[in-house]
Amino acid sequence: MIIDCHGHYTTAPPALEGWRNRQIASLTDPSAAPARTDLRIGDDELRETIEPNQLRLMDERGIDLTVFSPRASFMAHHIGGFGTSAAWAAICNELCFRVSRLYPERFVPAAMLPQSPGVDPATCVPELTRCVEEFGAVAVNLNPDPSGGHWTAPPLTDRSWYPLYEKMVEYDIPAMVHVSTSVNPAFHTTGAHYLNADTTAFMQLVQGDLFADFPTLRLVIPHGGGAVPYHWGRFRGLAMALGKPPLEEHVLGNVYFDTCVYHQPGSDLLYDVIPARNILFASEMIGAVRDIDPCTGHHFDDTRRYAEAANLPADDLAAVQEHNARAVYPRLDALLKRQGR
Repeated sequence: MIIDCHGHYTTAPPALEGWRNRQIASLTDPSAAPARTDLRIGDDELRETIEPNQLRLMDERGIDLTVFSPRASFMAHHIGGFGTSAAWAAICNELCFRVSRLYPERFVPAAMLPQSPGVDPATCVPELTRCVEEFGAVAVNLNPDPSGGHWTAPPLTDRSWYPLYEKMVEYDIPAMVHVSTSVNPAFHTTGAHYLNADTTAFMQLVQGDLFADFPTLRLVIPHGGGAVPYHWGRFRGLAMALGKPPLEEHVLGNVYFDTCVYHQPGSDLLYDVIPARNILFASEMIGAVRDIDPCTGHHFDDTRRYAEAANLPADDLAAVQEHNARAVYPRLDALLKRQGR
């Protein structure tokens, strides 16, 4: 089977954005504050947004299952305070859970965390717990920059993040290290901020010794790892200069990269540089790049084509498309086994 480890609910019903706009308006006008019960989205509305979009493309591309989380750019942790993010995360996570209940063999939820700039990450633990225990979430999305492009948070190796890591280890779930919208005009959200964050997160992990404290912690760096595979020699050299072990020992036992790279040469580079056991198939459909590539006649984000054209050994291709995801997401593997898959 083919497992896409990186999906977002980018096609959610318009009522969701309407509720969010009211919530944002209430930050300056409390009388405008919406109640959670004001958001009414029926199952048929969910089906109308999923079946002609994500589900149609999954069927066309032969993708069996998607790990499905709230829209990354909508997380917008920089807006309001913790209470704002907590209410918004709860609503978005519930919608992804409802999609997984409507299509239990095609979608499995991953949780957005209610992060907020300057707020202790430990405040996210209750929502993480709720999503794992009540919704069956198999992963979380962890934003290393809740400020929205100003990078005011400490590095991922800082002990302030440890309560989250402790809970992740307890539940045996990974985190995808995924930023949200950039409000810094110097950084385009999906063209710069996302890729900057992928690269920055990796370098933070190289500089620190996080996995000495959490040897079973697993982190997925999306979008092919940003600049990491392209500059692998630079990172190897920097690790040596910092007195760290080789990257294979220092980080690759705990860090994984997805395949959201949208052309063949870039995908080939990823597969050539990063060990196959550290690569997870993903497409991030319907996401930042939605058009058809005029050079190929296929959608840029049809990443299965790139994987199958990379001339990987059969065992490596199977690992990338299925087995690595089962290993990195044990709760997903357990769910699939309960389903007889």
